[in-house]
Amino acid sequence: MNYNLTQIPDRFQKPRISGITMVMDKGLSIEEARNFMSIAKLHVDVIKLGFGTSYVTPDLREKIELYQSANIPVYFGGTLFEAFLIRNQFQDYIAICKDYGITHMEVSDGSITIPHAEKCGYIEKLIKYGTVLSEVGSKDAAHIIPPYKWIELMRAELEAGATYVIAEAREAGNVGIYRGSGEVREGLVQEILTQIPGEKILWEAPQKAQQLYFIELLGCNVNLGNIAHSEVIPLETMRLGLRGDTFHMFLDKDLNP
Repeated sequence: MNYNLTQIPDRFQKPRISGITMVMDKGLSIEEARNFMSIAKLHVDVIKLGFGTSYVTPDLREKIELYQSANIPVYFGGTLFEAFLIRNQFQDYIAICKDYGITHMEVSDGSITIPHAEKCGYIEKLIKYGTVLSEVGSKDAAHIIPPYKWIELMRAELEAGATYVIAEAREAGNVGIYRGSGEVREGLVQEILTQIPGEKILWEAPQKAQQLYFIELLGCNVNLGNIAHSEVIPLETMRLGLRGDTFHMFLDKDLNP
């Protein structure tokens, strides 16, 4: 860091397996991506090219290589995986991951219905090619999954070989683990945590209040995803108690005037 401050929480250093910040790139230009890396690469652990944006992104290979040159893994959004799957192009999906040097893959079923045993089978196949993140939860706000089912699905997908399970929220943060208003379904989250280790869950949390909730609940090294590129530095300050929302959270109470 640029100077010394005491009473800063112990933030895990990269490469880290917990305390991950996953950024969603929804269409940055090459120049924007380069500028983004110049300021934020130390605080970004993985980048998702959101939903199907990689299909229409110009100079895709150059962008992926730019991120990878900063030692940041890139993966295609789960919606793209589903788009290949519904077209019976699973092998084509593997082929494009290989072609672009993609070593992280997301398995999801938020837009299509996949029998869960079959979904776990895809996880088992893909771990031969790299790191798998599997997403649990529906993009349909009307489809409410009870807590016991979240736990059951997450446990099975971790057992199938997923490195992390992603708690679905979409890019807006208004479905899955959140109500339509963006409010956290706290009972659901806390029940999940009774059975699934927090360090194995990547919580999608695009909104500031959602990020704050999980930092207060699980500490500065909570895994957070779907972070906008412009919010990476503000999020890191919130993790470290250098933003008003968490200013007093990590201070020694005896020394705090």
